[in-house]
Amino acid sequence: MTGILQSLSKTVHLSLALAILLFLGLHFFGDGFAFDTIFWSWLFRYIHVTVGIMWIGLLWYFNFVQIPNMPKISDEQKPAIGKVIAPAALFYFRWAAAFTVISGLILAWLNGYVHSAMILGLDGSGGKNSAIGIGMWLGLVMAFNVWFVIWPNQKKALGMVECTPEVKAASAKTAMLFSRTNTLLSLPMLLTMVAAQNIY
Repeated sequence: MTGILQSLSKTVHLSLALAILLFLGLHFFGDGFAFDTIFWSWLFRYIHVTVGIMWIGLLWYFNFVQIPNMPKISDEQKPAIGKVIAPAALFYFRWAAAFTVISGLILAWLNGYVHSAMILGLDGSGGKNSAIGIGMWLGLVMAFNVWFVIWPNQKKALGMVECTPEVKAASAKTAMLFSRTNTLLSLPMLLTMVAAQNIY
């Protein structure tokens, strides 16, 4: 077991295998279920929640751990963060954002509320569609910030793109401010999405 846990790849594969075994157990030893729209809706909700945890978890890591503690790190140690840890975290951060949006839109389509939610329930459906719609729009704004503001500016701030020291400093500040904006929007976004599933 130690050999498995020392490898992230093996750990993730074992976790996935356990999830599949649990799924098969629930299917064959429970009442069973059909591979219909309800199944696909469940599968994409599972994917949506999984990649959403990765996305918001990394957003909070940047804002609660990395950014506040960077000033405490000595200059000779900072390249380890900027050249190794931050690029790896940003890779998972931006792709988790993309897959969260894609899986969420597929989920909304499968459940037949994508249009009503995108217009915030103003077609008279209100309630659940208004709540999930607000969450979807907040998520879209946050994903836009990740791909079109935070990531381009982080590439400059981390030296992945050649630029002057002044541009590098300005890019780092812009990336931080938009990351904080996403942190600001994260709790309202999560509230509306959970409310849509549990209150209405």
